[in-house]
Amino acid sequence: MEKTFKIVTLGCRTNQYESAAYAEQLQAIGFREAKEEESPELCIVNTCTVTHGADSASRHELRALARKYPEAKLVATGCFATRAPEEVAALPGSPLVIRNKQKEQLVEELFPEEDVPPFSLRSFSSQTRAFIKIQDGCNSFCTYCILPYVRGRSRSRRLESIVEEAKALIAAGHKEIVLTGINIGDFDGAPEAHEPPKRLHELVAAIDEIEGLKRLRLSSIDPDEVDDALIDVLVQGKNTCHSLHLVLQSGSNAILKRMNRKYTKECFLDTVSRLLNAHPDFTFTTDVIVGFPGESERDFQETLDVMERVHFNHVHMFPFSPRKRTRAEQFTDPIPQSVIGERKQEVLRRAERQSYALRQRYVGKKMRVLLEAHDGEQLSGHTDNFLTVFTNREGRRAGEFVDLEIVGNSPLGLQGR
Repeated sequence: MEKTFKIVTLGCRTNQYESAAYAEQLQAIGFREAKEEESPELCIVNTCTVTHGADSASRHELRALARKYPEAKLVATGCFATRAPEEVAALPGSPLVIRNKQKEQLVEELFPEEDVPPFSLRSFSSQTRAFIKIQDGCNSFCTYCILPYVRGRSRSRRLESIVEEAKALIAAGHKEIVLTGINIGDFDGAPEAHEPPKRLHELVAAIDEIEGLKRLRLSSIDPDEVDDALIDVLVQGKNTCHSLHLVLQSGSNAILKRMNRKYTKECFLDTVSRLLNAHPDFTFTTDVIVGFPGESERDFQETLDVMERVHFNHVHMFPFSPRKRTRAEQFTDPIPQSVIGERKQEVLRRAERQSYALRQRYVGKKMRVLLEAHDGEQLSGHTDNFLTVFTNREGRRAGEFVDLEIVGNSPLGLQGR
């Protein structure tokens, strides 16, 4: 009888990569992913703790699995499990807690008698896009962020191992590679004592040369980490995509300083300007925190002003959520929840309007789209600069590139034919 597993993943792309690696390791030792109607023998929840909402979602998933599959072995890993191991272990089902420090050895710890393959990927659940974790941990210690405490200090993978993993994923049929991590701007290639560090632009250039690659993207990065060398390789690369998730958090220098961010509003806007000057169709997504302690109406307006100047393709909006052990938890000038709610809605309204205006510039143009998902008679995918496009299926399938004329715009994305 086959052994079965189920993995639930919350949070970031790094967690998604790690969960995919667990699935690959488990399949290598004789497991298969449980179908919807089956009761798995093993359930793993890869948790997140970036906000109170993430904590709640992690608890909910663990409780739901314990209730639905009472006979399954339940395992909790990830950032919430690392931050609150005793609380997690006391949840229904008594989950086994594997903290982040042992995260990459999770399957080996569960099955020490098995010949478990290395923690890396040769395939990804998506037909089109595959993530590669190039780095973990963070040295920044932003005052609101718990990640340095639960993920540890920054550490990189060797450039050569990342390139080999990318080759395997491309050989498996993945058209697009996304380089991800907790703070990819810290990437140094894990040099030996006698070696110079490798920079992020060197890694991008090396992967861009792999035969069969169609697209290469970077995940989240801070504006002060985008130097001229990285801009050059992103713009001039054969397969590099012209979009970035460039982290803002606030448009107020006073709030950025309180957050212990390492850049200013002017640095952010200068990075945007340099990228747009190098390629005018470059687009940006970002993160914004509203209601940070001490955020005045003027501070908030400065954030809105930056949004108006950039016109982000998408804004990930987070109401401030105090995290234990962080400096911001001790700040004594919290923003009332009613004000946070108003600011949240204002950011969402403006972000939707601005992203619509950004997409409108492309109506009437021809654009190349990598199809990724289908819903009834519609397929959706993304352009090189990460604009969402919908089109009729018409015999097409996910994983194909199509050249489409953009004939319309909607709050959900562009329409192509």
